[in-house]
Amino acid sequence: MTPEAHWDRLRGRIDQLLLGALPPPDRQSAELFDAMRYAVLGGGKRVRPLLTYAACEAVGGPLAAADAPAVAVELVHAYSLIHDDLPAMDDDDLRRGRPSCHIRFGEATAILAGDALQALAFERLVADPDTPAAVQVAWTHSLARAAGGPGMVGGQACDLASEGKQLPRAELELLHARKTGALLRAAASMGALAGGAGGDELDAIDRFAAGLGLAFQIRDDLLDAEGDAKRMGKRVGADAALNKSTFPALLGIEGAKSALQATHERALQALLPLGERAERLRQLANLLLVRDH
Repeated sequence: MTPEAHWDRLRGRIDQLLLGALPPPDRQSAELFDAMRYAVLGGGKRVRPLLTYAACEAVGGPLAAADAPAVAVELVHAYSLIHDDLPAMDDDDLRRGRPSCHIRFGEATAILAGDALQALAFERLVADPDTPAAVQVAWTHSLARAAGGPGMVGGQACDLASEGKQLPRAELELLHARKTGALLRAAASMGALAGGAGGDELDAIDRFAAGLGLAFQIRDDLLDAEGDAKRMGKRVGADAALNKSTFPALLGIEGAKSALQATHERALQALLPLGERAERLRQLANLLLVRDH
């Protein structure tokens, strides 16, 4: 099976699982549930669940063991996109080529849909009675820290506070280690835990995911600076319009590309102790390096 076919098969798997996890239509809460489904099922690269599955595979675990954290991390990601797009945050009216959730359903319903998706993510982590309680606790701790103040939400707060400033590189990397990298690290760690990883395996995968998260953000910054809006399905140039601190603004386009390549190579180096078992993780990292949306 080609790498492309493998990732497409996993995207199909996670889409079916997400469909099953979302609440069915309900007369009393119809608009809320419609908004949740709109945000989750409206496309997307599914990078985080793919990372969860690849990490599980890298330590010898079966795909099914990683289903719950794969669903949970994508639900948290979907919630974060709803809230990021709100007028009080990044004020984006387009997401994945469609009106953002708050444009389609109104701000109040969009906020509630994000809240509900976040709660649903943690419900899914503990829903399977066959998963050992210790694993469920470890998953929950990893995702909660990554999504909350020490991670994604705290990173978003720092990002908002830094508008109109150019942060030094160390501060910029720390900001994105929280805003973008924390959830990617949780995705990988939960997959490794699902596969029964030990300490050294967990450490290697975490170091890989930390590097991948930074590379992912640098690529995002470059796409916002020089990407194609139609291909990306959202506005480009938004970072410059908001005078945000970005890697291209700090390093220049060519400097940011050099930083991307160096960060990518460091991430791959972290996988050396895992040998050939980590091939899917390497493939995913290479795919993200050259993505155009």
